[in-house]
Amino acid sequence: MERLLSEIRSCQVCKSHLPLGPRPIVAAHPNARIIIIGQAPGTKVHETGIPWDDPSGRQLRKWLNISDSVFYDESKVALMPMGFCYPGRGKGGDLPPRPECAPLWHSALLENMPHLELIILIGTYAQNYYLGKSSKRTLTETVKNYREFLPKYFPLPHPSPRNRFWQTKNPWFQTEVVPVLQERVAHILRIL
Repeated sequence: MERLLSEIRSCQVCKSHLPLGPRPIVAAHPNARIIIIGQAPGTKVHETGIPWDDPSGRQLRKWLNISDSVFYDESKVALMPMGFCYPGRGKGGDLPPRPECAPLWHSALLENMPHLELIILIGTYAQNYYLGKSSKRTLTETVKNYREFLPKYFPLPHPSPRNRFWQTKNPWFQTEVVPVLQERVAHILRIL
């Protein structure tokens, strides 16, 4: 695993497409029980090198109901984005994750984590990649039908502050989905 992580962290495959240069962000351990697959690091995470070290990460930890120390314990929670480096800025926010990363690195990482009990898929890029034709027409429908993907996958919207409107429009997420997510995470991590 250490050799693989070292290879990922020194990856230069997309170098010419990255406005801030390559800085692959990943956290994994062979004993991890949960893996969170997000989109791609933002500028703050690119700067610090710490996954989910931003307002989205704080919201995600609230949804999961876990402390920073549990979240950042790689032997419990692995953190792997669809695109490992900051992809740059587009009209409506950050660009999509680079398409090279997932096919290049995901399988190898997952094979090195044999104890995974839950794969949390954040956003449409992760959901479409992992759920394929099983994912619904929209992110809202996929998240609403999360039980169809259990026990292996748990689809979530992105916890970005930009998604406050989505959360306001879909109050069922906070009342129906988040409690199940918290219970599942607590059970797997044995923190009840």
